[in-house]
Amino acid sequence: MTDSVDTIYARLKRLSAEANLPGVEESTSYGNPALKVGGKSFVAVKNDETVVLSVSIDDKERLIEMAPDIYYQTDHYVGWPSLPLRAGAISDAELKERLIGAWRFRAPKKLAARFRG
Repeated sequence: MTDSVDTIYARLKRLSAEANLPGVEESTSYGNPALKVGGKSFVAVKNDETVVLSVSIDDKERLIEMAPDIYYQTDHYVGWPSLPLRAGAISDAELKERLIGAWRFRAPKKLAARFRG
């Protein structure tokens, strides 16, 4: 079963709000629904099955190794700080944790320093 892009985007917005992430802007990234902070995308909905998170290369490798059923990589993302994940395979709790990490990775330093989440 797949969710619609709108349903997945609504989930990302809800979890970001629950995490109390400051400065989140609804936007697009490469034509896809995205959440940004400081003008930088930290998460986007690629399609009705895939979300792409901003993460450091080190975290990306660790997450893929930890949960290959959720996180994966295609040739397009090799060497880039972006990590595709299967939206239907990740729990809200884990997705919220990843959103906080992606937000911290992209947020301006002063804003990130004030966030206590």
